[in-house]
Parts: sequence; C-alpha cells; structure tokens
Amino acid sequence: MINLDNLVRENVKSLIPYSCARDEYQGKDGIFLDANENPYGLLNRYPDPYQKELKSAISRLKGIQEDKIFLGNGSDEIIDLCFRIFCNPGIDKALIFYPTYGMYQVSSAINDVQLIRVPLDDNFQIKPDEAIKYFEDKSLKLILVCSPNNPTGNKMKSCDLEKIFRGFSGIVLLDEAYIDFSAEPSYIRKLDDFPNLIVMQTFSKAWGMASARIGMAFTSPEIIQYFNNMKPPYNISTLNQKAVLEKISDTSIFREEVKKIITERERLSSELMYIPFVKTVFRSDANFILVRMENAESVYNYLVDNGIIVRNRSSVIDNCLRITVGTTEENNNLLKTLKYIK
Repeated sequence: MINLDNLVRENVKSLIPYSCARDEYQGKDGIFLDANENPYGLLNRYPDPYQKELKSAISRLKGIQEDKIFLGNGSDEIIDLCFRIFCNPGIDKALIFYPTYGMYQVSSAINDVQLIRVPLDDNFQIKPDEAIKYFEDKSLKLILVCSPNNPTGNKMKSCDLEKIFRGFSGIVLLDEAYIDFSAEPSYIRKLDDFPNLIVMQTFSKAWGMASARIGMAFTSPEIIQYFNNMKPPYNISTLNQKAVLEKISDTSIFREEVKKIITERERLSSELMYIPFVKTVFRSDANFILVRMENAESVYNYLVDNGIIVRNRSSVIDNCLRITVGTTEENNNLLKTLKYIK
C-alpha cells in the first residue's frame, strides 16, 4: 500500500478548499440568490462543480464507481494537478519515458519540478530496469507513462508497466488517451491492484470531442478528493457537460467511427510502405501513424504546400512525420500527393 501522507505536499494536505455556492446548496429547484449570478439569460447559472450527472453516465459507461472519477478541463489540467498535488517545486522530481507527450515536460517546467528522462528502447518500449535505478530517490514522486504512446503510437508491454506500478512507491499517471484504438484493455479494470495508479483518458480522441476539453482521471477516492480540493470551482462548462452527455447516450456512432479509423489506419500503414522514400512505418495502436522517411522536412513542406498538414516530429525522432488517420477521402489525397514526390 502507498502512504499518501508521504506523497502529498504538506500545504495541499492542510488546504481548506474553496467553498462555492453549489457546495452549500446542492438542490436543483429554488430561487437562486446565492451565487451573484445574473437572473436573466440561458447560460446565466454556474455549472455543477462536480459534474454529478456526467460522472454518473461515465460510471455506467466505464464500469467504475463515481467516487473514483475526476473530470478535468482537458487532460492537461489533470497532468498539472498531479504535479501540484505530489511534487514540491524546486525539491521533488518526476520521471518520463522519452519520446512522449510534450505537455509532461511543459508541466514539470511550469511547476519547477526536475524531470528525469529515461529513453525508450529501439522499439519504443519501456526499459524498466533503467527506470528502477531511480526508485530509491525519495524526491522522485511522480512517473508519467503514455500508452499507447504519443508520438510513437505503440502500446507499452503490460509486464513492463506492472514492474513500474509495483516497484515504485510514488504515484504513476498512466495516460490512455488513445486506448480506444488499441486491442489491449484499459488499466481501469486493475485500479484496485495498484493503489498508486491514476489512469487518464479523454473525450478528445475516439469520442471526437476535442473542442469540449474534458479529460477523465480514474483512481482511488482518496486521491480524487485531493483533485477536487485543488481544482477551480467550476472547471467544466455546462455546455461541454451537456455535449458529452449527449454524445455518450448512444455509443453506436462512437463504435462505428473507431472501427472505421482502425480500418483506415491499417490500410494507410500498408499503402505507405510502397512509397519509395518511406523507410519505416511503425506499428500503431492509436489513431495516427509514425513514419520515418528520407528528408522528412522536405516531405512535410511539400505536403503543406499542397494543403495537407501532418506533424513533423523530426526534432524528437529523426526524419519522422506523425500522420493522423483521416477519412478515406483525406487518406487517399495524402497517398496520391505523396506519390507525386520525386
């Protein structure tokens, strides 16, 4: 078992959270004269600060208790809260497996937390023994793992992940933003086995709601309470809560879209291998493909000139472009344009 008293910052443990009007009265009916809201208009009332209706729906969708769910203003808010709850600025450390999602590094810098970067192996897999060397450092409080990983697209091996979960006495944030595109199950089902684990997912990818900015964290009720104590009182708008509620009320469209994206991912991966200047098409468990090619910078610029925008990741992984899987028509246009490059 982990000891949260040894992990949570002292000022966070003693924090008296802000109490908003909806904390004091939680009913839905009445004459509301308690929150200094404008009495007129359609959007004049503050949103539910704890998103109770939406959490109830997510609980049914994911098969997890409501008190193990936290909703953030995008996953980036959850990442930032992990640094602010568990890491003392200028003292504590966090660890990532590199290359990975860039916001981990940004959040560590903002919060003045030293970041240990452990490189992935040649197949972009975790090297657990390289990470375990740092576990005796008492100032290491947080490990962040992305699986399927961004920008490489691959799922990390379960045996390697569980070595980290079991061997580390601090907090592990497992970012599963792309899990719906993977054949592997989510670690939500194993939260009770790993009390130091926070699993993070999002509505931005497979659910097609990037503009709604709603990230999900699943973990123990004790950690959820710290998230609730630290977050701004009204961190998710009523409009966005309602939009997600409507989206998840019928999962058939979601399932069909994910199926189409996976089918297109496999087709695109296969077709890209026949392009002469493409050197490697890396296997993907996400909704994007990492491709190594000759002179990726020139290819990127050529695509931009032809109105096709991909992501140049050559500064992170040599001569690599990250290509998001689009519609069949968009993918066909990409392949057609690439075939014109000499």
